[in-house]
Amino acid sequence: MKKVLTLIFASLIIATAMAQTNNSFGLNFNHVALAVKDLKRSAEFYINVMKLPEITNRTANPSIRWISLGEGKELHLITNTEPVTVPKTVHLALSTSNFEGFQKHLRDLNIPYGDWGGTPNAVTTRADGIKQIYLQDPDGYWIEINNAVQ
Repeated sequence: MKKVLTLIFASLIIATAMAQTNNSFGLNFNHVALAVKDLKRSAEFYINVMKLPEITNRTANPSIRWISLGEGKELHLITNTEPVTVPKTVHLALSTSNFEGFQKHLRDLNIPYGDWGGTPNAVTTRADGIKQIYLQDPDGYWIEINNAVQ
């Protein structure tokens, strides 16, 4: 399962990079799907902790929930009984203009986060000045929150 997830994320990264240089087919990012053990718990995490709105699941499949990532991009949570193990290098990155406010929100909810190295409540600052923190969802998927707002 780990190899499959790594391959999927690597493929998305390669496809995105290729699309930026030679997008003769007009390919655009649409959604990412995550296999989750407890659909309700995972959906509540993305809705209540990450503050992302749930949207209509057009498949009407009760074992799938759709979350909006904004600008027509989606996160699909799909029920799966297999355990998921994902390294931090494979992560979903989201940007906010209220970086410090989001950190406070996590602290208020007692959601652990840290820098790239794993130091609790610490922030990584990239060479370009962008700040980043990392946390995990209920299934162990890594999420980066940064202040690289366009």
